[in-house]
Amino acid sequence: MKNFLLRVFTWWNGATFGTLRTTRRYGELVGEDQFGNRYYRTRNGKKDPTIGVERRWVIYNGYAEASNVPPGWNGWLHNTVAVPPSEENYVAREWEMPHEANLTGTPGAYRPQGSTLSTGQRPPATGDYEAWVPGN
Repeated sequence: MKNFLLRVFTWWNGATFGTLRTTRRYGELVGEDQFGNRYYRTRNGKKDPTIGVERRWVIYNGYAEASNVPPGWNGWLHNTVAVPPSEENYVAREWEMPHEANLTGTPGAYRPQGSTLSTGQRPPATGDYEAWVPGN
């Protein structure tokens, strides 16, 4: 029952029934990325008269988080490039790192040394800091 209610009322926990119905009725699958997100466009590349371009959208695999979309698919979704990554022969360069989602606000976020949220012991003060005193 909980999963049913989540599908009906919450778009951030995955696609709602309305989105899935609309996708099945009007969308055509273009491809899937390494995270399991599926990308769609209007059937036969039909242009929407309201916006003048074809509509493109993503159905996230799990929690809807925009930073889970890799750069190539992000460019395609925003009509920056016409060819989706699934149809091109792109080979990553050796210096390119794989895409990672933004982990800010999660337990996996970057915590630099000295941060109050990092693990371990905070390093002692080195004496290069002079505290501000009111009235001086």
